[in-house]
Amino acid sequence: MAAVIGVLLIWILYAAIRRRPRTWWLHFWFAAVPLIVLGAVVEPLVVEPLFFKFTPLEISQPHLTERIEQVAGRAGLVIPRGRIFNMNASSKLKAVNAYVSGLGATRRVVVWDTSLKHLTEDEILFVFGHEMGHYVLGHVLDGILFSCGMLLIFLYIAFRLLHWMLARWGETWAIRGADDIASLPVIILLLTLFSFLFTPFSNAYSRHLEHQADQYGLEVIHGIVPDAPVVAAHAFQVLGEVDLEEPGPTAAEKIWFYNHPPLDERMRFAQTYDPWSQGRAPEFVTGGETLGSGPK
Repeated sequence: MAAVIGVLLIWILYAAIRRRPRTWWLHFWFAAVPLIVLGAVVEPLVVEPLFFKFTPLEISQPHLTERIEQVAGRAGLVIPRGRIFNMNASSKLKAVNAYVSGLGATRRVVVWDTSLKHLTEDEILFVFGHEMGHYVLGHVLDGILFSCGMLLIFLYIAFRLLHWMLARWGETWAIRGADDIASLPVIILLLTLFSFLFTPFSNAYSRHLEHQADQYGLEVIHGIVPDAPVVAAHAFQVLGEVDLEEPGPTAAEKIWFYNHPPLDERMRFAQTYDPWSQGRAPEFVTGGETLGSGPK
């Protein structure tokens, strides 16, 4: 699947370069954006079932299914039991997770069987609340927009640098021009350098979204899960132990390697976030209703 998409993108790229030598970077971007969006939509419904087996969660976990429905209802989501699944992640993975995916009639909840093995019901509800936060707060769309923005910046930089590099070394490299397929290694080199240099920015943005999802998870299970801060902190501890995560990385490690907040920060936040005791309304979920216009 990845190879087919890669070949298609390369074909579109060089078609754009040959037809629009001065604005190919913009034309390729317009062509790539729909593919990025399509990939984000179909991956959980088309790609994942090729590698994992999905069965209705209510068959093995009817009580957990009821509680997930309760949390989802608090967020303003109505998800039929026929769309709440258990995924056999243990066949290929050791990590624990749960997520919400799909749009409209294809919306569904997925709980990994590794989560059922390592986490309590209350902890699974928090993990589910975190993942639901990504969905309700529109993080999937935000991530797509961020990726598209980064792609546009890269393509413009690549357009400028590619022509400069080929003018300087193209003859030595035996590359006739930007429309020569032999220029592909140069483009890949530029992409690698760009990805490396922008890693701190993409990681910082991802950590921001993950922190919001942590906060949403705490808010949406408040009053449903007893001792929610303790439950959330212990869930983070289990996640860190299973994933062998460094609990307190250095600042440099955090900047370059962490697209989630470090484990010690997440546990500390879970234990100290308590707007209710201070007479303040939570930011995202209040009075059993989700602030805003609902799922995005």
